[in-house]
Amino acid sequence: MELKSNSKILIIRLSALGDSIHTLPLASALKKQYPDIELDWVVEDKASAFIENNPLINQVYIIRRKNRLRDYLEVIKQIRKKKYDIVLDTQQLLKSSVIMGFSGAKRKITLDGGREFSFIFANEIIKTGRKQFDINYHVVKRNLDFAKYLGCKDLETKFIIPNFDTTINIQNNGKKVIVIAPATTWDNKHWMIEGWSEVINKFKDRYKIVITGSEKDKALTDKILEQVDGGDILNLTGQTQLSDLVNIYRNAEIVISPDSGSAHIAWASGAKCIITLFFATSANRTAPYGDNYYSISSKALCSPCMKKHCSQKNKINNCIGQIKSDEIINIVKKVMQE
Repeated sequence: MELKSNSKILIIRLSALGDSIHTLPLASALKKQYPDIELDWVVEDKASAFIENNPLINQVYIIRRKNRLRDYLEVIKQIRKKKYDIVLDTQQLLKSSVIMGFSGAKRKITLDGGREFSFIFANEIIKTGRKQFDINYHVVKRNLDFAKYLGCKDLETKFIIPNFDTTINIQNNGKKVIVIAPATTWDNKHWMIEGWSEVINKFKDRYKIVITGSEKDKALTDKILEQVDGGDILNLTGQTQLSDLVNIYRNAEIVISPDSGSAHIAWASGAKCIITLFFATSANRTAPYGDNYYSISSKALCSPCMKKHCSQKNKINNCIGQIKSDEIINIVKKVMQE
């Protein structure tokens, strides 16, 4: 169903950072097919980094978590004034569907399979026959189902992001750089500390190893490095902004990470090679894909469970022990042509 060339379209994707990144190919497809449309976005502040100042997006409405209710109501008020032709609820939760419902848009579009009765505010539901958290259907392709429905011919997975400046200059002394980004938010997305240290110990002398993470990840990276003896290692945990990470990941030879914001940032940044580890979550659903991108999934029978905390009786996160360091080491050797 094709659009008028001057249509005003609003994308609703509030959180999280990785989810907003996964929605960017939808924006890219819409702008490529209909370059004259006005394309706007509603997003929460913690997920806004790749949306603000993005050349694809005309206007960004930001909902601050600290002032969520007030901002929520104000954003709806502003949206109604804009008189959108189409609103796309890519979040498919109650909080996003309410924005769509009160937007005043002519066409309120969502996908089938959403949660929290998010479909009740839609007047067009795209039939995919899949649930929102289908572990065998990639979330980027699910978002691109909106583009297909709206008549886009080119459904390429393309990330267009803002330009980011950085103040961090890595002195690699002519060595290739491997980035280790070990932290993530879910307990059972984490890998074993000894697994990370074994990978670092294997390559720390012939490559530059860069460790990234936020301030709250220092305890984790310190424990990893306690098991590493010497080597050419730069620990940037707690010292980087998002703009720094984009450039660090883009210029590295390899980025290694669990299923996390770091992996998604690396993908959007155009990293040369990404190795992503999956335990509780599904590689088929969220792994970066493309040339020289690798995913390794736990072989535990309960994986992927798609749960933030282990639901097994003993709560031991058995899945994290099912990926061995040799699997990562062999991929690194292949990529580095050792």
